[in-house]
Amino acid sequence: MLRTGNLKSSLATGAMLAFMSAAACASGDAAQQAAAAASGATAAAATPASGTQATPGTPNVKDPYLAAWLRLTPDRRPVPLKPGVDYGMDPATGQFVWPKATPEVHQGQHFPGEMTTWDKKSYTKDVKVLAFYPQVGSPFHAWNNIADFDGHRYLYIHDRDYLRIMDVTDPANGKVVFSKGATWGPKGPTERFDPNNAHDYLGGATIVWSKKLGKPVLVASFEIGRYGLLSDKSEQPDKVEAQRHYNSLKGFKVFEMDGPLPSQWKLIATRTTDYKHPDAPIGQQQGSGSLDAPEYYGGKYMILSAAPDDSYGLTEYPNYLYSPGYQVWDMSDPADPKFVSQISVPGQILGNEAHEQAYMTNPRAGNRTSWMGSRIPIFLPKPLEQGGKIGFGAMGGLGLYSFDLSNPAKPKVLGNVNTAPSFAGTEYDNADVSQYDRTGYVLTSGYPMNRDCYEPYKDIFVVDARDPSHLKVAAKLPQPTPPEGAPFTSFCQRGGNFGPKRSNATGQPGGWRQGVIPYSFYNAGVQIFDVRDPAKPTIAGYFVPALADESELPSYTLGKGVLAIYTEYDRNIIWAFTENGAYALSTPLLGKPVIGAPAKPWPAR
Repeated sequence: MLRTGNLKSSLATGAMLAFMSAAACASGDAAQQAAAAASGATAAAATPASGTQATPGTPNVKDPYLAAWLRLTPDRRPVPLKPGVDYGMDPATGQFVWPKATPEVHQGQHFPGEMTTWDKKSYTKDVKVLAFYPQVGSPFHAWNNIADFDGHRYLYIHDRDYLRIMDVTDPANGKVVFSKGATWGPKGPTERFDPNNAHDYLGGATIVWSKKLGKPVLVASFEIGRYGLLSDKSEQPDKVEAQRHYNSLKGFKVFEMDGPLPSQWKLIATRTTDYKHPDAPIGQQQGSGSLDAPEYYGGKYMILSAAPDDSYGLTEYPNYLYSPGYQVWDMSDPADPKFVSQISVPGQILGNEAHEQAYMTNPRAGNRTSWMGSRIPIFLPKPLEQGGKIGFGAMGGLGLYSFDLSNPAKPKVLGNVNTAPSFAGTEYDNADVSQYDRTGYVLTSGYPMNRDCYEPYKDIFVVDARDPSHLKVAAKLPQPTPPEGAPFTSFCQRGGNFGPKRSNATGQPGGWRQGVIPYSFYNAGVQIFDVRDPAKPTIAGYFVPALADESELPSYTLGKGVLAIYTEYDRNIIWAFTENGAYALSTPLLGKPVIGAPAKPWPAR
C-alpha cells in the first residue's frame, strides 16, 4: 500500500508550503544559522555536566546535535527475527517470505533451505561475456569513470582504498596501466587500509570536458568515510568527536587532466562544502563533505550531495551523523568554484521546529536503522545549461523529491512521494531519469545491506512524474526469478545479498538508451529491463555470474555478486563489477559491441 505520507498531509497548509520554498534556498542562511545555534544551545543545556546525575529521559551524550536527536526521537529499534519462523522459505510454494522489518546487521543470517555452498554456476540470457578481469576492484565497492586520450579508452575503477586504471580500447583484452592500493585474495588485502587516516584518496568522481580549459577535468568528492569509523553513534562519543573533527577534506577537489594517469593531473581547486566557513581548515570543517560522484556536465552548474553543517542531523542510521541535502556550485571557472545555493527538504535540520515536526511524522523516526537524506546528487534528465529545469532527488527514508531548478540560485521543492518503510537496508538511494524526457516516468529504489535476505525486499518503483508537483507510484519493476535449471527457487537461497543496487552511473559515455535499463542486482547479477512502456516493465535479459568462494576471498566478503555496473552506451558494453573482479559484457538489447576506439572521444567535447 502506497504512502504519500503523513509528511505530505503536514505540507497541506500554506505556511508549510512557504517553509518548503524557503528551506530549499540559500537565502535561508540566517534562519539555518539561527536554527543551528538554537539546536546547539538547547542540546547543550540538556546535556548533564560531568560528574552529575542525568535527568531521567535525557541522553547522557556529549555531542549536542546527537543529544538533540536522541531527545527528540523514541527508541523504536526493530527486534531480531527468527529464520524459518518469522521469515524464510514457504515449503508449499518454494517462494521466500520476506521479513517485515529488521535491524542492521553485518553477519550472515542463514535460514532453512538456503544453499550451504556458493553457487559456482553462471546463467545468461541475451548477454555475452567478452572478458573477465580478476582482482581489479574490491569486494565492497567500485566507483567508475571513462576517459579517452590519444585514441585509447581508459576505465577507472576506484574506492577510498584503491585506484585501478585499465586500457580497455579492446574490452576483450584490457590491460591494467596503473594500480594503487590493495588487491584481494583468500587471505584478504595485500595492503591494510586505515579508514581513520584516509588523507589521500579518490572518492566518487566525475570526468567532464572543460570548454574554458580545453581539456578534461576531474571533480572528486571528499566525504566522511561510512565504514570502519563508527558502529553505533549513541555509544561511541570518541568516534563521534573524531567525525566532527575529521582529519580529511569535507568537500571536493578539481583536477586538470593532461593524460590518463594521476601523474598527469594538476590540482586547480579545493573547496569545502561547509560553505558558511569556506576558509575552515581540515579538522574544523562541519558537515558531511561531498557524497558520491558530482552531477556535473562541464558547463556552469554542478550539484553535490552534502550536509553543510552539523545541524543536518535528523537521521536514524547508526554509523552516520548527517542527513545530506544538496548544493549547487558555479563552475564557470573550474579553478574557482563558487557556492550558489543549499537545498534541503522537510525533516533534515535539528533545532528547526518545522523540520523536526516533519521528521517525527515519518514512521521511520526512532528506528535507529534508516538512512535519511541523500547519498547521491540530484538526478537531472537534462543538464541545466541545455535547458533542463527539473531534477529528482532520492532522499533515503524521506522519499523521492522533485525540484524546480530553473533558477539554481533559488531552487524550489515541487513534490514528494514515499512508500511504506522497508528497513533494514537503504531506501530511495538511486533514481533513474533516463526515460523521463520520453515518458515522464522516473525509476527509484534503495538497496539491500543485510545478507541472506534478512530485510524487506527493495522494490524498484516506477514513479509517474509527468506532473512533477504530484508524484505517484505507478508500477514496480518485476523481481528477478531464478533461471531454469538453477538449484534454487528463490535468489535468497543463493546466499549473500539479493536486490537492486543501481542502474545508470554519472557520466556514462554516449548518453542513455531508450527502452532499456540495466541494473546491478547483487547475487542476481545484471538484470536488463525492457521499459519501452515503464508502466508495464519486463525482464529482457540477464547475466548472473558464478559467486566467488573461500578459495578466492575471505568469507566475510562473499555473496555480493554484481555490486556495480557502468555502461558504455557509445560502444554497447556493460562493465559488471563483482567482489572478485570485473566482467566486460555485450548484449543485442543494446546493439553490436564496438571493439576499438569509439567514433567520438569521451568526455564529449
